[in-house]
Amino acid sequence: MGEEDYYLELCERPVHFEKANPVNCVFFDEANKQVFAVRSGGATGVVVKGPDDRNPISFRMEDKGEVKCIKFSLENKILAVQRTSKTVDFSNFTPDSPQLEYTQECKTKNANILGFCWTSSTEIVFITDQGIEFYQVLPEKRNLKLLKSQNINVNWYMYCPESAVILLSTTVLGNVLQPFYFRAGTMSKLPKFEIELPAAPKSTKLSLSERDIAMATIYGQLYVLFLRHHSRTSNSTGAEVVLYHLPREGACKKMHILKLNRTGKFALNVVDNLVVVHHQDTETSVIFDIRLRGEFDGTVTLHHPVLPARSIQPYQIPVAGPAPVTSQSPIPCKLYSSSWIVFQPDIIISASQGYLWNLQVKLQPIVNLLPDKGRLMDFLLQRRECKTVVLSVCSQMLTESDRAALPVIATVFDKLNQEYKKYLDAEQSYTLALEAGQSRSGPFLRRPARTQAVVDQSDMYTHVLSAFAEKKEMPQKFVIAVLMEYIRSLNQFQITVQHYLHELVIKTLVQHNLFYMLHQFLQYHVLSDSKPLACLLLSLESFYPPAHQLSLDMLKRLSTANDEIVEVLLSKHQVLAALRFIRGIGGQDNISARKFLDAAKQTEDHMLFYTIFRFFEQRNQRLRGNPSFTPGEHCEEHVAFFKQVFGDQALMRPTTF
Repeated sequence: MGEEDYYLELCERPVHFEKANPVNCVFFDEANKQVFAVRSGGATGVVVKGPDDRNPISFRMEDKGEVKCIKFSLENKILAVQRTSKTVDFSNFTPDSPQLEYTQECKTKNANILGFCWTSSTEIVFITDQGIEFYQVLPEKRNLKLLKSQNINVNWYMYCPESAVILLSTTVLGNVLQPFYFRAGTMSKLPKFEIELPAAPKSTKLSLSERDIAMATIYGQLYVLFLRHHSRTSNSTGAEVVLYHLPREGACKKMHILKLNRTGKFALNVVDNLVVVHHQDTETSVIFDIRLRGEFDGTVTLHHPVLPARSIQPYQIPVAGPAPVTSQSPIPCKLYSSSWIVFQPDIIISASQGYLWNLQVKLQPIVNLLPDKGRLMDFLLQRRECKTVVLSVCSQMLTESDRAALPVIATVFDKLNQEYKKYLDAEQSYTLALEAGQSRSGPFLRRPARTQAVVDQSDMYTHVLSAFAEKKEMPQKFVIAVLMEYIRSLNQFQITVQHYLHELVIKTLVQHNLFYMLHQFLQYHVLSDSKPLACLLLSLESFYPPAHQLSLDMLKRLSTANDEIVEVLLSKHQVLAALRFIRGIGGQDNISARKFLDAAKQTEDHMLFYTIFRFFEQRNQRLRGNPSFTPGEHCEEHVAFFKQVFGDQALMRPTTF
């Protein structure tokens, strides 16, 4: 399988730590995404590494027994270590503070601590088998203050640091889940909900394992993912992932079912809002996108994998060591190993090999694996780093070899412009709110983020359409149809079409001598009026004489000031067109000769300069009976230039009657 076929990969720079062995225990903290390697209970050293840490944290601590759990508070200020089922030990890691431990015992009698979670830099939650205890840590006083507690029988717990929600498994079967939400010193109890088990359990023992549950934020919403190994409906074989939406307010609701169509051992990750399901037996993974259209059965939406199952791209472990030794070839990494442990959202850890990776999605290979261009666009536009791939898809569907049908191209353009319009509307609302002074009275105003899904007209013009219009091998009618299709799509979404797109259409029509089509487009206002467009038409007069009148009509519709039109034409070096325009409106007797001679000279076209110079000599003759310029016209420099290039004899002589 070529590299272009793998759409999942492990990150290039993993976190490398000392592999787990009888002396070295490895722990992972999901909140800080840190790996702790604890040697001999900490007596011979603890090394802490995270994905962004350039410098690992190293320290020693007294071996006071086996470490069950170890985590830093957010910002690495306080270290918490659990060694017994009753207490958690703390030590401050701020500069100048002595490394003295202080201990907190759980409040509930006969309770055992299952674990703990830091919810801020000084707030911590103990989860016991009999409930939940929320504390504030006071590092200066080296003690803890109980903020709130709740008694409830707990089988196991799970924490989602991104949303600060802890999920407790309660009841005998374990399938009633109780969420708690933490924020700035408060603990809120959210409505509990029941996970539907595949079938009525035979016994009254724990039936829902934490292995089959994950919590993750997908498209900004918190979901509980349940891996159901057997479907509830007998006619369907294979496992499925059920997504329960857990809102801040209101009840938890079953929303989506991801059909896996296979059985065996699975693991879940969430990458770039995609649910990735790894299957150990076949050593492959599939991805699901809950934003793509699925089959709605009235209560939930069923989804199938977006793409065929593929392995994660083969990964080589670099050989560490002195330079002469590292010349050995890297060792292939065993993918889907039974020693792999996955954490949310996108982390894979191999404790036996000593690596922590972030899982990543590769978009380019997906282009060839998803033939339906409309669905492909829906998929790509939801991804974080999508712009270059989106533009490459647009270019690809306009090549001779992969040319798409016009309705498909229209669909793609519409999907792009829908996102573009959404952004423009949000930007406009933001500007209006700002002008109305809402920022002072209303909630905090945030400028809308310009994501990579916003592909605007300049992106399309620069990267796709201008190169496409120049392709000689393309049928001209197809080129025009594509350009007009893009303009039609912009108009449909009420997006003002930029003049350079109209210019591209006109230049393409002129290039192929399709003047009748140009005339129709202008006559029926397919191309919107604009000053740059009118100037372009004026410059086409020598190829297509009616363009002059079409241009003047357009400028009149725009009620443009005549001198402004002249300025625009001169700035574009359309000196003759400017002169024709002035003559067309009868203003040639009042214009500044110097301005026109300046512009003509700048073109470095001597014949053009000669023509313009002669025109003004004739005007002088007609108005004053003498072709020479008066001092007030300040044309001495141009007269000298004319003599230098054409000689004195070329100057016009006064005619007498």
